[in-house]
Amino acid sequence: MVAAAIIVDGRLLLAQRMRPPELAGLWELPGGKAEAGETAEDALRRELREELGVEVAGGTRVGNDVPLPDGRVLRAYRVELVSGTPSALDHAQLRWVNGRELGEVDLVANDRGWVPDLRPYLDSGI
Repeated sequence: MVAAAIIVDGRLLLAQRMRPPELAGLWELPGGKAEAGETAEDALRRELREELGVEVAGGTRVGNDVPLPDGRVLRAYRVELVSGTPSALDHAQLRWVNGRELGEVDLVANDRGWVPDLRPYLDSGI
């Protein structure tokens, strides 16, 4: 599982989940499942094209692995927005947040541990 930290001008892109019901309304770093034989970078490019309609590049690790109940792990990567304007194609809405706002957003549990790792890249919002 891969998650993308897209940061532009000191703000991080978050996506609001629509499903499953227990996560609907919570915010997350966009991303998803890597397919068999797919690298993390390839999975990020494909998922963000499908979910946001954008092209990204890179894939520098952010923070620690998050173990998932089924034995898989979730990893976050900082990626660069190459082209396109993010659209909520698979989410309720999108939101750009600064460092202060990141601490106030209701994030999915899996993404909360990355907040300290992401804040140095973001504007303070003060």
